[in-house]
Amino acid sequence: MKKLLEKIDYNNIPHHVAIIMDGNGRWAKKRGKLRTFGHEKSIQSVRETINGSKELGIPYITLYVFSSENWNRPKQEIDSLMRLFHTNLKIHLEEIHEKNVKIITIGEVERFSEIIQKELFFFMKKTKHNTSGTLILALSYSAREEILRATKNIAEKVYNGLFSIKDIDFSFFQNHLYTKNLPDVDLIIRTSGEQRISNFLLWQSAYAELYFTNVLWPDFRKKDFFEAIINYQKRKRRFGNIE
Repeated sequence: MKKLLEKIDYNNIPHHVAIIMDGNGRWAKKRGKLRTFGHEKSIQSVRETINGSKELGIPYITLYVFSSENWNRPKQEIDSLMRLFHTNLKIHLEEIHEKNVKIITIGEVERFSEIIQKELFFFMKKTKHNTSGTLILALSYSAREEILRATKNIAEKVYNGLFSIKDIDFSFFQNHLYTKNLPDVDLIIRTSGEQRISNFLLWQSAYAELYFTNVLWPDFRKKDFFEAIINYQKRKRRFGNIE
């Protein structure tokens, strides 16, 4: 681990890292277990990632916890996931608060049960003044739905005469997204070997670097996170310009 840290340029730390936590089901299947076993074992990966981001001083980290499409999974798996959320949410969010990390959510959180919503809102309020970083939990999240929602919101305001079409620019549109107060994503990490974005932060990751690893999410550890950061730092980000 020390050798990895020595390779990291602390003057080139990404401001916002987003992670597609993929591979829980395959991890469990390899061990002859139910998919929910993989979800349970993924909690340590979340801890390691948050600790790694704090160690490097990364201000923002977004975890793709549950997509809108995930509601289409078998009812048994969804029910098990909701029980897992309910059982573990308070414990793990309290751990995050103790690390002085702020917690916020993006997505259609209202689709979760009332008790889960109450826990989330409680910890968002409790951690709002924390200063060691911000953890964004993408819950029932869909980038297309987010963009469509923003478009409808803006259209309604224009229709009601609150703004004109001339007022709409990139900044105006961005202020109608879930992430209106957050910086764009610098690096997206996806585990499990899959190489796609899966409807995740499409607007915010327009110029993000993409890093794919074959490591399944329950096996993802701090060293894997550091390796992703080192890979990111080797790249030349041009943002459409020439060198």
